[in-house]
Amino acid sequence: MEKISREKILRIAEEKNVEFIRLQFVDILGIIKNVAITIEQLPAALDGKIMFDGSSIEGYTRIHESDMYLKPDYDTFTIFPWANNGSCTARMMCDIYLPDGSPFVGCPRGILKKAIAEAKAMGYEMFAGPEPEFFLFEKDENGNPTTNTHDSGGYFDLSPVDLGGEARRDTVLALKKMGFEVEAAHHEVAPGQHEIDFKYTPVLRTADNIATFKFVTKVVAMQHNLHATFMPKPIYGESGSGMHVHQSLYQNGENAFYDPSDKNGLSKIAYYYIGGLLKHAKETTAILNPTINSYKRLVPGYEAPVYISWSTQNRSALVRVPSARENGTRLELRNPDPTANPYLAAAVMLKAGLSGIKNKIDPGEQTTDNIYEMSYQERKNRGISSLPSSMEEAIKYFQESQFMRETLGEHTFNHLVEAKKIECSVYKKQVHQWEIDQYLTTY
Repeated sequence: MEKISREKILRIAEEKNVEFIRLQFVDILGIIKNVAITIEQLPAALDGKIMFDGSSIEGYTRIHESDMYLKPDYDTFTIFPWANNGSCTARMMCDIYLPDGSPFVGCPRGILKKAIAEAKAMGYEMFAGPEPEFFLFEKDENGNPTTNTHDSGGYFDLSPVDLGGEARRDTVLALKKMGFEVEAAHHEVAPGQHEIDFKYTPVLRTADNIATFKFVTKVVAMQHNLHATFMPKPIYGESGSGMHVHQSLYQNGENAFYDPSDKNGLSKIAYYYIGGLLKHAKETTAILNPTINSYKRLVPGYEAPVYISWSTQNRSALVRVPSARENGTRLELRNPDPTANPYLAAAVMLKAGLSGIKNKIDPGEQTTDNIYEMSYQERKNRGISSLPSSMEEAIKYFQESQFMRETLGEHTFNHLVEAKKIECSVYKKQVHQWEIDQYLTTY
């Protein structure tokens, strides 16, 4: 998005008859929040004078120190493409500040900006392009979401098999009106499953785009009487929803991952970056796959990555290097899913890559064979280990990681550990339908 001034925002708001503005941000779990203000409050908002109660936001602060301020990023000003009685609603993404004017250490957007600053100090800028997947489900007669799919489409199918095509199209059109550059949109493997891919952008804008995309997708689905969910594995026996993230570093305007003299066309920087992603894979999983349901997707047999390896051609590897070279040279990390907090996910990926560069971490030989077809002993002999298989295991690696503690800061690190332990504890106490079906009449 182009740079935009305070004066230009005020002028556009008047010209477009903007009546409400959503000042948006996310909590540490990645859930988008907003403070809605009227047009009369816009000048104060642009000056960072809108306050909210941080004690009511997950992972923010304690009740006796709850006052926080929203500082909008002018460049994220955009108008939602749906009107209400002739008036419009706009939005801006915000950073969180304390009353003394200092940045709040628990702001996910601020955590990403710190990682970006570290990369800049090393001479790099990260670009990223996500591939978020989601399901569209029917609603019941009371308007509640079900897990009934509205189509029987498959990968790249079109209408009339893909009945969600109209909703997906309207989502793309809405995003384009908001300034998004959408590269692709198509039906995915499972019935009712879709994917919309964005153009490569600087990583802060990418994270903003993911947060907005999820919000817009849900709104458009509601307009079609459907429910959009980014839950990774809503249907047993079907492929889950991932969010593969393509990423690269640029240095002095050039792609730092490209080296034409290398047999794979990759620079030492690219290899070290891959090494960092692989080395820190287990401890970053709790951020990139942050829900209990995430681990129902990370199982063999559904194209989701399970094993920690890299390859220039193998989609069973955790890190894949697509075939494009020169300016298009990039890495694809395949385990993130769309429930991830986009700011924290981007921060840990970037920091892991920078760790690889600083410490010159060798990623080892690439794996060209299908890892899913290897035996446990074959994987062990090749030194291929697995991602955590449950949230509890992921939190164990996370909690023991000094790297994650430093990347997220003590405040966010501790709040995430506490939140995820509570989530696991509640889950373990539940009696699930599978248990009823399996045991109720057997014993």
